[in-house]
Amino acid sequence: MYLVTMLGNLLIILAVSSDSRLHTPMYLFLSILSLADIGFTSTTVPKVILDIKTHNRVISHLGCLVQLSFFILFGCLDSVLLTVMAYDRFVAICYPLHYPVIMNPHLCSLLILVSFLISLLDSQLHCLMMSQLNFCINVEIPHFFCDIPQLLRLSCNGISTNKLFLYFIGAIFGGIPLSGILFSYTRIVSSILRVPSTGGKYKAFSTCGSHLSVVCLFYGTGLGMYLSSAVSHSSRKDAVASVMYALVVPMLNPFIYSLRNGDVKRALQRLLNRTV
Repeated sequence: MYLVTMLGNLLIILAVSSDSRLHTPMYLFLSILSLADIGFTSTTVPKVILDIKTHNRVISHLGCLVQLSFFILFGCLDSVLLTVMAYDRFVAICYPLHYPVIMNPHLCSLLILVSFLISLLDSQLHCLMMSQLNFCINVEIPHFFCDIPQLLRLSCNGISTNKLFLYFIGAIFGGIPLSGILFSYTRIVSSILRVPSTGGKYKAFSTCGSHLSVVCLFYGTGLGMYLSSAVSHSSRKDAVASVMYALVVPMLNPFIYSLRNGDVKRALQRLLNRTV
């Protein structure tokens, strides 16, 4: 699954970078999303594979914080990029004549930079607050990577200000991007419903289908993972939900975009033909 994830996302990046027809804002954001998915998966899976191979399941406190930091960095980057892509679709459908002017290269570069800075801020805030928690020696995490709910349960602090602040940060950096996506799609749907022809409505909806599928998959599994951690104390259920979120979603994203998008499929075909 890890190899499929890496290969699929690398193919998306190569297809976008090698085909001049795909040098548009939507596909630029898609290639950055694929890069974020590679980083998101690579923060957890290689360590798991190494643990299975060496039968050594130990991770240091510093290593745990570093893994958590990168996991949140790429996870938040995924979330913010999906919001940026929703804004791109909003401009394309609601203001099609102004799209080239609004989504100019300067704005696209700025959006990518801001997305990375927001994700870095979220990651460092979480890492800083987690470093304030106290743990007993030789704590065993009933999970396959260092995740916030698991570490909060194992800390010796009890319910503290740090924990409340961590939940507040998560709500802010997770809720605002989701609100932006919902607002964009509310405007998109209201704009599409005003289109008189059925063909026009279908064409407009089809341009958003892949992105909407990825949004539902990402937020659905993410909410499922953290809600199951809050409600259930079964480590097996938590692990299954985390595998869906941390590995299955990044693996499926390239297939969703390539199978539902004719431009990407043609670009991949041209790339494979040139390679052969």
